[in-house]
Amino acid sequence: MTKIAVVEDHEIFKRGMVTLLCNLPNVEVVNESSSGDEFLDTLQESEPDIVFMDIKLPGIDGIETTRKALQILPSLKVIALTMHEDNKHLKEMLKAGAKGFLFKNISRFDVEKAMHSVMNGNQFFSEELMNIMADKFLSPKKEEDKAPCKFSNKEMEILKLISKGFTNLEIGEKLSLSNRTVDGLRARMIERVKASNSVGLVVYAIKHNLIQV
Repeated sequence: MTKIAVVEDHEIFKRGMVTLLCNLPNVEVVNESSSGDEFLDTLQESEPDIVFMDIKLPGIDGIETTRKALQILPSLKVIALTMHEDNKHLKEMLKAGAKGFLFKNISRFDVEKAMHSVMNGNQFFSEELMNIMADKFLSPKKEEDKAPCKFSNKEMEILKLISKGFTNLEIGEKLSLSNRTVDGLRARMIERVKASNSVGLVVYAIKHNLIQV
């Protein structure tokens, strides 16, 4: 049984989200909160596996709530919910530790796929959001290329770990590489796909089926 929390201040959307989740097999909604403070106050009691987190909340926003929640419960998987193509907030949610991103016009299929991805240690971007992020983070010229970049086996190992949110230090420890080596390989991959940062690199890899989510 997967335990789910929903943090959303719009009551109608929250009720719809909870209803959708309650109709999924092997899912139990254990926490319904309307603010970040309310969620954090009840987090240790409910101990969800996944939380669907609105980015814009009254009081402390979804970004700060995510940071604090992961300090309390590091195993928590955060799936961000947004209404907007907000580049800044999306990047901040990634930095805070979010693993999934969905627009609020989500379908049952999106919800199930996102849950499956994050529970298996991967990140998830809905297709619509991924296309928008590709436009923001990737060079238009690169998107015109017929064939995607080819990476070495070592680069692919690093890419997969980046997509799961591991830091350079953690990647180095797993692959027996120095932090400087990992940083250099990451930078070269970002440059090769003409992305602006690691988010763009991950988006590129997902769009070109180099990694699975």
